[in-house]
Amino acid sequence: MQPFRLRTIRLARLVAIAVVPLFASPAAAQPKAPLTHETMWLMPRIGAPAVSPDGKWIVYARTEPAYDDKDQSSDLWIVPADGSRAPRKLTATRAGEGGAAWSPDSTRLAFTARRDGDEASQIYVLDMAGGGEAQRLTSISTGASSPRWRPDGGALLFSSTLPGGAASDDESRKVADERKKRKTSARVYTGFPIRYFDRWLDDGRPAIFVVDATGGAPRNVLANTVLSRSPGFAGAPTDSGQSLDPVWAPDGQSIVFTAITNANALAYQDATVSLFQIAVAGGEPKAITPAGASYGRPVFNPAGTHLFALREAASDRIYNLPRLVRFAWPAMGAPQPVTGTFDRPVGSLAIAPDGATVYFTAEDLGLEKLYRVAATGGAVTEVGTSTSGVYGALAIPAKAGATRLFGIWESSVNPAEVVSIDPATGARTHVTRVNVDTAASIDWQAPQHFTFASARGKTIHNMVVLPPAFDPAKKYPLLVLIHGGPHSMWRDQITLRWNYHLLASPGYVVLLTNYTGSTGFGEKFAQDIQLDPFAGPGQEVIEAADAAIARFSYIDATRQCAGGASYGGHLANWLQGVTTRFKCLVSHAGLIDAESQWGTSDTIYSRELMNGGPPWEQGRVWREQNPIRLAAKFKTPVLVTHGERDYRVPLNHAIEYWSVLQRLQVPSRLVVFPDENHWILKAENSRFFYQEVHAWLGTYLAGVPR
Repeated sequence: MQPFRLRTIRLARLVAIAVVPLFASPAAAQPKAPLTHETMWLMPRIGAPAVSPDGKWIVYARTEPAYDDKDQSSDLWIVPADGSRAPRKLTATRAGEGGAAWSPDSTRLAFTARRDGDEASQIYVLDMAGGGEAQRLTSISTGASSPRWRPDGGALLFSSTLPGGAASDDESRKVADERKKRKTSARVYTGFPIRYFDRWLDDGRPAIFVVDATGGAPRNVLANTVLSRSPGFAGAPTDSGQSLDPVWAPDGQSIVFTAITNANALAYQDATVSLFQIAVAGGEPKAITPAGASYGRPVFNPAGTHLFALREAASDRIYNLPRLVRFAWPAMGAPQPVTGTFDRPVGSLAIAPDGATVYFTAEDLGLEKLYRVAATGGAVTEVGTSTSGVYGALAIPAKAGATRLFGIWESSVNPAEVVSIDPATGARTHVTRVNVDTAASIDWQAPQHFTFASARGKTIHNMVVLPPAFDPAKKYPLLVLIHGGPHSMWRDQITLRWNYHLLASPGYVVLLTNYTGSTGFGEKFAQDIQLDPFAGPGQEVIEAADAAIARFSYIDATRQCAGGASYGGHLANWLQGVTTRFKCLVSHAGLIDAESQWGTSDTIYSRELMNGGPPWEQGRVWREQNPIRLAAKFKTPVLVTHGERDYRVPLNHAIEYWSVLQRLQVPSRLVVFPDENHWILKAENSRFFYQEVHAWLGTYLAGVPR
């Protein structure tokens, strides 16, 4: 199942976005050093800001990573929204906290944590006005997540996933006890899907609970409804269960949530996600959005007169742009387009206190920029002029009077920090400066952007990342890095899994190409990969390397390597069969056989759309664009890496690829991580992965024997 991708004031002139520091930092006295894995991994990580409704305070999660999980910590921190004082730690426990949510009167903070004695994460409430220890509000065996305060502050809703048809916590405990007594571990299924990334799916069903703010027994508002017991009912899959993304209606008497209604049909159709409303007092949920589209991320304007959501049209296209719409509340009716003609995917959003303007982020040309649009719809305007980095996690305090805009901003050389943003000019001011000094001590440069016209007449966007101690008079090997997805893009952003600067650190120029199928370049550009999954994008990657070599004299055309993960691994495997220009390849979680990928992946229908039908019909794409069919041409040395718990691209692909390479006597190396999934997420495994990649590149690009 593909996840749901819910993902005007005109100024006389637009000003460039500037970063305005609040806290002075001492000048770096030491020479800058190349990025190391230790520096990258151990930098504290900042979560989304939770802004108090009165606009005075910001709470955020700060994770202190470690190479040993038992040494890692994550706590909530608080800082004045105006940045007048440095942040201070709000919680200090062994287990991490998250999901911070302020009460409407800005006096209490709800969050989730698993503290001593908790069998699963629970909701805690901290009195921000009176002080004292946080008080546990729930004790539910299946855990609580995503607390949301009722508009009057008298109750909270939260989410949980219940097993085996249970409708209450008592029933959940009974089911759990019965399962502990079983003498078999067999899994039994009657429908698809059966797996998700790195876990087998079970019979858990998402539920929405309401609990009084003073405590008491939570109540499942979906208990025993026809909808919750229907075979197609599900929430969006998450790492820990399913999400219905519930929000309170303005009067606090009902809840609006999203739900998939055809989860039992995902083997042969896309998921349909609808908005539902259910009375807190009970009753059957009712669908409130029209057919013919999927809807997600519901949010009400401060006055409670309109409901906003992201809408994706239902079609036979493999990608449909998420656009912002609004409904009159409570009448609903037909959706009114808000970003109707804007050809970029709407990401994070926040609504001004007066309800007149919506601020949102959207991918564009390798960045995620900040935009505004009138709440009634119309022309979309960029706020300031972004030339680097990505915005996210936008927040506007609803009761602060004037519009005060906050969010997260980061770039590939600036770790994420909480910032305040001038809604008129886009000027950024740091609210946190957690990693500013560390970033200033690293020898790295912002990526250089360029475009070229492909042989097919498309404008292809690229970024070039330079190595430390860069000297333009020297010649450097080229690493062509291919992004996954395919519906994503290379972004000017720090990433742990394929960190551009860490890969470049031994002395390589890294080329990042946003091939056809990438997002952030218009709906049609993302759709055009359909029926051309490998040949067209693969050729664009090759043309991008040629364009970079022609443009930048410091690239050594005789020493090139290509690699990628997931869809990037797919394309790396395709390049194995169509060119010998690369000295070596790196393939992580890449398919080698498109037909077996259709049958073994945790998603299948999207692959059918991509290739023009099911594999047994043997249409043109299945016959002509499948890496395994080109195996007789495989000659390039390749490093193959894979996570054994990867169910998106199962391990059979690495084994099959390895068998072919060994049969053909192609120099190759296989690295399998037994405890990893589609990504390499564990600290020591990540360090080892980068060591393996650097050693492989060193052998074939720098002549360094293993």
